[in-house]
Parts: sequence; C-alpha cells; structure tokens
Amino acid sequence: MKIKHVIIGAIVGGIAGYAWYYFYGCENGCTITGSPVNSTLYFAFMGTLVPGMFRKKPVKND
Repeated sequence: MKIKHVIIGAIVGGIAGYAWYYFYGCENGCTITGSPVNSTLYFAFMGTLVPGMFRKKPVKND
C-alpha cells in the first residue's frame, strides 16, 4: 500500500466527515457528529483504512 493512497483517503474522509457534520450533525448529545473537529477526524481516520481494503493479496507459487 502506498502512502499517497493513505493520504488521499484521509483527505477525502476528512472532507466527507465535515460534510456529514454540516448536513446531518446533531447539536447536542452526539459524540462524533456533534463537533466538526470530531467528525472530521473520525472520518479522516476511517478514510485511511479504505485503501487497504482494495489491496490485492500476493499469490503464492508452491
């Protein structure tokens, strides 16, 4: 997995997190979506995990 894929995933995730807060976030009682910082950081972290899901596994030649 290349580092640029992880960085792009974090940026896209951060933008999606802020958009989620802006359009769907609640005012009180929500841990993640109640604050733009929490929402952006959480989605950015989740965005770093996405590139690893699409990585092909090496084939063993025995």
